[in-house]
Amino acid sequence: MADRSFHIAMYPWFALGHITPFVHMANKLAERGHKISFFLPAKTQHKVEAFNLHPHLITFIPIIVPHVEGLPLGAETTNDVPFPLHPLVMTAMDLTEPGIEAYLRELKPHFAFYDFTCWLPPLTRRLGIKSVVYCIISSATIGYLLSPARKTLEKGIIGSDLLEPPEGFPSSSIKLRAHEAQALAAVTTMDYGSGLSFVERQLMSLSDCDIIGFKTCREIEGPYGEYIRSQFGKPVIFAGPVVPNPPKIALEKQWEKLLSKFQPKTVIFCAFGSECVLKKDRFQELVLGLELTGLPFLVALKPPMGAETIESALPEGFQERLKGRGILHGGWVPQQLILRHSSVGYFVTHCGSGSLAEAMVSDCQLVLLPHVGDQIINARLMAGDLKVGVEVEKGDEDGVFTKYDVCKAVRTLMDHDNELGNEVRTNHAKWKEFLLKPGLENSYMDDFVMQLHALVC
Repeated sequence: MADRSFHIAMYPWFALGHITPFVHMANKLAERGHKISFFLPAKTQHKVEAFNLHPHLITFIPIIVPHVEGLPLGAETTNDVPFPLHPLVMTAMDLTEPGIEAYLRELKPHFAFYDFTCWLPPLTRRLGIKSVVYCIISSATIGYLLSPARKTLEKGIIGSDLLEPPEGFPSSSIKLRAHEAQALAAVTTMDYGSGLSFVERQLMSLSDCDIIGFKTCREIEGPYGEYIRSQFGKPVIFAGPVVPNPPKIALEKQWEKLLSKFQPKTVIFCAFGSECVLKKDRFQELVLGLELTGLPFLVALKPPMGAETIESALPEGFQERLKGRGILHGGWVPQQLILRHSSVGYFVTHCGSGSLAEAMVSDCQLVLLPHVGDQIINARLMAGDLKVGVEVEKGDEDGVFTKYDVCKAVRTLMDHDNELGNEVRTNHAKWKEFLLKPGLENSYMDDFVMQLHALVC
């Protein structure tokens, strides 16, 4: 294993939340001398180029995304369009198959890493290339929602079916509320491009690949990985935490100046990724809840639905009351650097897997406010199985949260006399120490590479 290097092609789903973790994985593989050919939409390349730590081994290959009727001109990724148009982005990605085949014939990699392109395994099999589903979505989510034991393709699925786990699913804290189950059933069965439903696509990807890889540890999701192995009959390997290397750049002066005027560990940082857009009333409840905590805060969110700017959607009198204490930003922020700032003590997160990976190795206490899809099950894992965060309470039937629910979750972690808050803080510290343990990631990555090696020997 040590003296053989691989050539790996990567083709992640056209979403920054998938492309970026694939780049992090490419860096970890390149550290070990492996060559990566990374296919991605042409106009997206500049957004991730700075993350390429090994440009002599990682080559970005820009793909021209075909235009699909119904997509805005120039749209390439899910970040360019609202959620209802995501299936059209998938259709556009499907149309790149001939170009990807031509590249693979020319490059002749040993492996192709992918996630949503279910047509890739039959193609790679013809070319003598091994296919690896590299899952950004947690093994708990895939096991709970997409297990063949549910027989979704034969029977269909409705919300009430998801209120219980599938047969044989490991004992866990994962429990869906009625509104969550209904939404997840709808997403799972919706058309997700080229006439295939999301569940059809995922089942094909997971059933046709040579091996399934997850960006997690056995200590966190081991039983769920074992369940997936038994359900799909495929080897399942864990890459470990794949924690992004600390940025080599310093926090920009504007952010450093804003944050440094506050006391250590007092600032609440709230960010929901690059795609989440809240309804205006939910946005207002969120910021009012942060106001109620009495702590300073930095909110970095997209403007809510129907609003041009984040400021225009604020409750009346909010800016005047919070002058100097509440910082609001409607664009991108350097999240990893902000989480590491000494003034930041709390992180209100949508529970995307990338954000959680960054937060778990920070000192920030986690306030969990999931919105859609795998975020919901991620939140249950964090708050239930691992007990490293506090989830904001919502209505069981409608999923609505209030400013009081937001404030309560934060104050649980602020209060050092609160039993749950103390348990969460203690557990978070333990998991941070574990995830940053010297040698842990190297051990996982070495094992991951060794299992890839076994596939081609």
